[in-house]
Amino acid sequence: MNDLLDRLRLIRSPSIGPVSYRHLMARFGTARAALDALPDLARRGGGAAPKVMPAAEAEREMMRVEAIGGRYLLLGQGLYPRLLAELDNAPPILTIKGNLQLLDKPAAAIVGARNASAAACRFSRGLAHDLGNEGIVTVSGLARGIDTAAHDGSIGTGTIAIIAGGLDIAYPPENEERQRDIAERGLLVAEMPPGIEPRARHFPYRNRVIAGMALGTVVVEAAPRSGSLITARLATEAGREVMAVPGSPLDPRAQGCNGLIRDGATLVQNAADVIEAIRPFGIIARVASPLTSFEVPALDAGSDERGLVEQLLGPSPVPVDEIVRLSQLPSGIVQLVLLELDLAGRLDRHAGGRVSLS
Repeated sequence: MNDLLDRLRLIRSPSIGPVSYRHLMARFGTARAALDALPDLARRGGGAAPKVMPAAEAEREMMRVEAIGGRYLLLGQGLYPRLLAELDNAPPILTIKGNLQLLDKPAAAIVGARNASAAACRFSRGLAHDLGNEGIVTVSGLARGIDTAAHDGSIGTGTIAIIAGGLDIAYPPENEERQRDIAERGLLVAEMPPGIEPRARHFPYRNRVIAGMALGTVVVEAAPRSGSLITARLATEAGREVMAVPGSPLDPRAQGCNGLIRDGATLVQNAADVIEAIRPFGIIARVASPLTSFEVPALDAGSDERGLVEQLLGPSPVPVDEIVRLSQLPSGIVQLVLLELDLAGRLDRHAGGRVSLS
């Protein structure tokens, strides 16, 4: 219980993100030790001691999760989804409610437009149903349109809803009963704590969880620059299969899918196409060794190394691997300096493992 409390305080602190959390745990081994080290790390990065979530506030959150029938999953521990744990920015803590056994089954994500056509909703519902009959769980985001149809088609065979707010917040409002049903018959997953209303900034984080939990992502309808295409991009970055359902070039809602297919996504017409595409990924996932989290050498950075890393940083995002290559420093040293800058509020982390100075 104390370890959960410390982990909760660490990740809920304003200056700690998933990547910083992972590096802190790598270096210090426990959340308690990481919390104790925060002031010194931030000072070495040139900033003031970061604010930390008070223990009483963390205890209130834990009580609220218990009161609504939820529980926590912790990164690096047994029940945490293995595929999701492979992401560098995997959520350190998830709150869940429902059937945990679904986490052990292969899963495919189905996403698409909120203003989807009736034909696309029917296709999504049927696709999710057929995949379920083949033992594949459907993962989606419980949004209007395609997401809702996919959950409806798979509620009887296995559906996982990743929501952008807290477990106890129904969004969109018309899906309140559906969300309650999924929490009882399927699995409801949230990164945000209870009581948090979903905001626009929360949805890209939710999308990475959708992509990360699935062997592959199927996009059914998506306009250009839509959230569904963000999910597809995140799936690509995670090394997962991206699939798309073709549509009429006259329908703007099909432009995103047709573009994905043009760029190399697998064309999907039925469940058999999905199963064929994700089968190699499923084999790899089943034989993969258990997660070996936080195996990073505990190194110390001197002022020369710190100065060299800072000199290579600027306002434009650059891959961390490039900083390591140009500095010719051990990766552990570079990561430590970046962590210190992050905790000092001087570093911004971007998609694709890129960083820049704030």
